[in-house]
Amino acid sequence: MDSRKETHSKRSGLMSRKFGLFLLAIVLVAACAVVFVNGQRAGQSPAAESEAPLTPVQPPPPEVVQFGMTDLDRGWMRYSDGTMKVTEDGGSRWRLVADSPTGAGSAGAGAVPGVSAGGAATGANGPAANPGTSATTPGATPGTAPGVTPSTTPGTASGVTPGATSTTPSITPGAAPASPNGTAGPSAVLFDWSTVPEGEPKPAVVTVGMKSYAVKQSQFVTDRVGWVLPVQPSDPAAPLLVTTDGGTSWQAEVTPQVKEALEEEKSRLQRIGREAALYATPEQAKQTMGTEWVILPEQASPGDVVLVRHDKPGQVEWNGKTYALQPFGAGYFTYIPIPLSVKAGSYPIGDKQLTIQAKKFDTQYLQVTQQMESMKQDTQRIQADQKKINEARSKSEPEFLFDSAFIQPVEGRLTTPYGHTRYVNGKYDSSHLAIDLAAKEGTPIKATNDGVVVLAEMLYLTGNAIYLDHGMGLFSQYAHMSELKVKAGDRVKKGDIIGLVGTTGFSTGPHLHFTFWVHNVQANPNLFFNKLPFQW
Repeated sequence: MDSRKETHSKRSGLMSRKFGLFLLAIVLVAACAVVFVNGQRAGQSPAAESEAPLTPVQPPPPEVVQFGMTDLDRGWMRYSDGTMKVTEDGGSRWRLVADSPTGAGSAGAGAVPGVSAGGAATGANGPAANPGTSATTPGATPGTAPGVTPSTTPGTASGVTPGATSTTPSITPGAAPASPNGTAGPSAVLFDWSTVPEGEPKPAVVTVGMKSYAVKQSQFVTDRVGWVLPVQPSDPAAPLLVTTDGGTSWQAEVTPQVKEALEEEKSRLQRIGREAALYATPEQAKQTMGTEWVILPEQASPGDVVLVRHDKPGQVEWNGKTYALQPFGAGYFTYIPIPLSVKAGSYPIGDKQLTIQAKKFDTQYLQVTQQMESMKQDTQRIQADQKKINEARSKSEPEFLFDSAFIQPVEGRLTTPYGHTRYVNGKYDSSHLAIDLAAKEGTPIKATNDGVVVLAEMLYLTGNAIYLDHGMGLFSQYAHMSELKVKAGDRVKKGDIIGLVGTTGFSTGPHLHFTFWVHNVQANPNLFFNKLPFQW
């Protein structure tokens, strides 16, 4: 019994020890697992943190705070961070230029066209000096682009800085735009006159498609073309909106249609500039070109000529004849001759009245040899010459071929004024519708203005004669010359020597017989000397 109890007691103790060891092993395994897991977590934590970097706060992109167009091609935009972009194709493409200079120094290659080194923007929070002006002295002229005058008159950008005086350049389409080196561009027109109306549009809201935009700044460079900067542009890279029809419609980009319209506007401005340059003053140009019908002058006498301008194509009925209005510049023109037979009175032309005042001409009596008097009896030769003359004057260039005042062809003594009633050997001959200038034989004769030689040959009564076409139905005639220096088809400039004084044909001594023909009616030359028809 005792031995069995002892054996049982030994077995029980052995089992208890095994069970304890088993529990200890479980505890150790669990502890190791906990340590392992915590170690793994501790090892992975830095890696996890490195895989999830903090996202930096991005500053808002710079916005356009101001823009300016110096002509139909060139312009600039200034951003809130001080950078600037320029365009040279009407806003189709913009390129970034060097940061706006903040101090003294010369303008580098990346300088904005027309901006001097000292004329930089002062920053996003302050007013900016525009291209062509000085930042230190408002309204100063250094750095001003040719043809661009700092002004607050029509043509300036509106809505720039509330309460501040705008120095945005006033656009003068007739003048040459500034190039990067400050010189006039190739399309320069030598007349400073703007097409921007006095009531320049200043839209508060514009619409593109179905979307409306509040306007931050606007600028019209002509009465048709303008740009606006929306408060919230749809495309920050090209924020400006453009119109080519005076603000009736707006485009968000420079489409091929917009480019075509800009090119047509350039052509129109060149035509306007060419016409405007012929008037005496910019004020006369603006008044005349802004009027439906114009007669220059509105008072005339028999033997005179007037210039009619209309703002539309058409024709003018006058004295039983019809005169077509020819396009030139921004209008349509024709000369109207006033024959000696026209009575004094008031005559309607368009919506204007042409007043004809009576004029009395003196009488001249000439004594010539019987041989000279008999010359006028050879009607066959006279008619043959007249046929040549009529053919030469039947075609005229459809534009004004001159751009400056007419000159007297020769310095000489006036022997017969225009309009004298002439009697030859006591018998009525004709009205002398020219001037006779006596001068020494061989004296050079100058072209009265630019033109084309349409006839240059010996004629029976007028001797060596020349007819110059000055365009639009106006011809000048030179007669009795001793020598011709030009031939038909030659283009001459004002002052060119075209012949020499002589006494050929029906002539009593060396002199120049000179007159103008307007639509085959003789006109008083004295109206033209030292003047342009646009300045009558």
